[in-house]
Formats: sequence, C-alpha cells, structure tokens
Amino acid sequence: MTKKLLVQSVFSVIAVLFLFGCATKAPMELPSFSATQFDTNMYDSKVDNFLVILDASSSMRHPYKANAKFTTAKAIAERLNLTIPEMGQTAGLRSFGHAPEVSKNLTELFYGMTTYATTDMNDKLALITAAGGFSPLGAAMDAAQMDFQNLSGVHNAVIIISDGLDMQKTIDQAQALKNKYGSSICFYPIQVGDAAEGNALLQEIAKIGECGFYSTADDLMTGAGMAAFVEKVFLSKKEMTKAERKDSDGDGVYDDEDQCPGTPAGAKVNAVGCWTLSHVLFDFDKAVIKPEGFPALDEVLVILEKNPAMSVELQGHTDNVGTEAYNMDLSMRRATAVANYLVDKGILRNRLATIGFGFKKPVALNGTTFGRSLNRRVELNPY
Repeated sequence: MTKKLLVQSVFSVIAVLFLFGCATKAPMELPSFSATQFDTNMYDSKVDNFLVILDASSSMRHPYKANAKFTTAKAIAERLNLTIPEMGQTAGLRSFGHAPEVSKNLTELFYGMTTYATTDMNDKLALITAAGGFSPLGAAMDAAQMDFQNLSGVHNAVIIISDGLDMQKTIDQAQALKNKYGSSICFYPIQVGDAAEGNALLQEIAKIGECGFYSTADDLMTGAGMAAFVEKVFLSKKEMTKAERKDSDGDGVYDDEDQCPGTPAGAKVNAVGCWTLSHVLFDFDKAVIKPEGFPALDEVLVILEKNPAMSVELQGHTDNVGTEAYNMDLSMRRATAVANYLVDKGILRNRLATIGFGFKKPVALNGTTFGRSLNRRVELNPY
C-alpha cells in the first residue's frame, strides 16, 4: 500500500468520527472519494511553494447542505492533501479564526513552510478541530507575506478554502501580498457554500492573483474533480521522447495515452488503447451483429480460449439519437448480443459481464453520420 493510500484509509476513519462529533443535525454523507495517484515520472511540478489557508472562523459552523461548512472545508483540505503528489515542493498550512481550544491566535501556521509530506500535513490538519472567532482572512494574507519570504523557486500558489463571509479589508491585504510577490504568486480560492457575498469576495481575490482561478467545494469533492484541480494548479506533463515513453501492455498505445491499460496480447485496440470490436459496429437502432463482425468476434474467442482465467466486461455503446433511457437499454442489448455469440461458441457465461453506457462515452463526433456509426460499438474490458 502506498503512503498516499495509507493516509487516505486513516483519513476515512477520522472523517466519519469528525462528522458525527460536530454536526447538530444528521449530516449528509459527503461524496465518496478515491484519491488519484499521479505518476510523477510523467509530470513536472508547476509549483515550487504552496500555502493552504483554511477558514476556521465562526461562520464556518453554519450549515451548508446539511453539514457544517467547516466539515466540508476540512474534507476539501484533506482530499487536496491526499491528491497532491510529493515532488519536492515547499508547503504550508495556515488557518484563521479558530475555537479557543484550537488556538487563541487570529491566524496560525500549523504546518510548514517545509518540504511537503502528505502524512505530516495530514497530522497538522487533524489539530484544527473546531471553528470559532472572527474571520481575519486578511490577517492570514498578511502573514503569508512572511511565509513565502526567502523561499527558493519562483512559482507560488495560495489555496484559500473559505465561505468568504464577514471579512473586512481582505481585498487590500490580498493586493498587498500580490504586490510583494508579483507574477510569482497565484491565488486559488475555493468557496464553501453558495452565498453571493462570499462568491464576490473570492472571485475578486482570484482576479487580483491574475494567474489563479476560483472554484467551489462542490466541484472538488469527488476524486475526479479534485484530480482535475490538482493537475491544473500543480502539474505539467513532461515532454518525453519515444525512447522514454512506455507501452506496458504492448498494444501500440503509450501508457500516458492509454485509457485501458492491461489489454491482453493480440487484442485490437482503438486510438486510446481500449479493446474495441471495431468491425462489430451496429446499424442504427439495432442490436444485431452483422456477419462482417464475426471474424473479429472469433479473434476474441481465440484470446479467451488462450486465457481461461480471464473474464471480460462487455461494454455497449450507442450514438446520441434518441432518449438517454432508450439508448441505455439499446447499449445493454448490444453487449448482450456479443455475450450470446461467445457463449454459443463455448465461452462460459460467468466469464462475461455486460453493461450499457448508452451515449455517455462517444469515441467520435455524433454530428456526422460516420461519427455516429463509430459510436455504435461494443468494447471489452478484461478483469
């Protein structure tokens, strides 16, 4: 188990205890989360130094979608921490507000500035247990001037997790931080809640930063949403030579472009490495396998016979003509048609799972007749 996954498992237990300990009403379950593990061999870090500023002021005790906003803010900070890859950055965690038992300071640097380590930041996040007090984001921005002082590197990021409410003079202090570090510093405010006042303030801070952008906690709760945020803020893909690029499953598609790693030897894949029955395309509104598709299915049969321990998920797809419900059913019928063909040839049915995706995963543009024909397909996912 990797360090990131271990921390994620520990955090999941802590998060459950935190939710039940702090909510005054039955809390709404937060979206499930699985942290993306970025391959650091494929990326360079765009950020030399970063600071997470967490709002722990009294307004964060108020509910948003049945949870205290502080609960959501901490979840965002923890999920962010689990997703950022350790690439030698200098990092810090600063909060402001606080319940008296957490800190009597308006703002406090709980972690850093030091070489970023997931486990260390997670431990310090755990110390910020309750919200309270005033909302001195401006004081945290002033203190950040010293946090970044004398650090090496020229790319600095400030991630602000807050509802943006009840804050005075914050704009001036954000501008002062920007003036001190100029183009080397970018602001990435994340709003917890949907108050118009908070939205306006945090949008203005992002604008002052010039190179950053505004986000919402709702968008970043899932693994995919957080991964997209982390990749955009922290990472840039490396330019690799052909000699450096790998094709681990030997399907002709490099790993950094392969959306379906682990395809079996001999499987014919599409441009993104997925095992696709490219010649088993279906007529419009049909789930009948055309005779010209039989040779491709027989190739699948050979691969399954050579790999008796292999099972496959048959994934049906459609074009976008018609309703979503109808196309979901049609895509399932197409997957089932392929399963029936293979069963008739001697493959055990329990080796063949079937699922329909409707028109949710096109591989070509649905705006053309040819594109729609390519989307009427079945893909195979071995497992």
